Amino acid sequence: MRDSLGGPVRGGRSCGDGGKTVRVDAGGFYQVVHHRRDVRGQFTGAAVPPDVLRRILDAAHAAPSVGLSQPWDFVLVRDVSTRSVFREHVQRERAIFAQQLTGHRATIFSKIKVEGVLESSLGIVVTYDPERGSPAVLGRHAIADAGLYSVCLAIENLWLAATAEGLGVGWVSFYREEFLRKLLEIPPRLRPVAWLCLGPIRNLPTAPDLERHGWRHRVPLEEVLHEERFGQGPERHHVDADRSRKHGSGPSVP
Repeated sequence: MRDSLGGPVRGGRSCGDGGKTVRVDAGGFYQVVHHRRDVRGQFTGAAVPPDVLRRILDAAHAAPSVGLSQPWDFVLVRDVSTRSVFREHVQRERAIFAQQLTGHRATIFSKIKVEGVLESSLGIVVTYDPERGSPAVLGRHAIADAGLYSVCLAIENLWLAATAEGLGVGWVSFYREEFLRKLLEIPPRLRPVAWLCLGPIRNLPTAPDLERHGWRHRVPLEEVLHEERFGQGPERHHVDADRSRKHGSGPSVP
């Protein structure tokens, strides 16, 4: 395990898994989580050392998955001509979205960079294979999208590992899946979930690009936190709990 500057982790908590104990630097982990950014224009184009890339991919491949299906694949795209074709497609999709905007929103979007396909060192395309682990994927029978969620967990692992290694990641979403499938000769049964731009960066912005440009701002945790039932905040929950203790009854059922 390494810290946010790529050095070995020191100190922290001990986590036992029954077989061994791992020293975890909790402070370093939270620092990585909160410093992670969706990088666009800060890439330097320098190469990613092979051992660093391997660690990042190992972290992604270590993600939890429904039924231990590991339904992901990683396609490394370094070829400039391939990336140029993809970037042209992204720019066309950007133009389509821009046509839907008017007024102040259009002005803000015109200043936002949506990709770093050519500036980054390479692209990593992450795919989802719904047949991996079939026919009986344990835990997916009731929630069909659980496999797709697993792929997103692998992407988050990759993103945090890259941030810990001092690299940047940018998730490009302005593309049509069928275009990318044909471009990289991805089998029809697979779904291309993400094109991730990866590489060394000059710096990490202190705030997300969309926030800096005024497109959106983060909401505080309190606005999305509920207690026991959706729509019930911590204060209401404590009032109901006190009432239940006094009267010896359970929570009210709407």
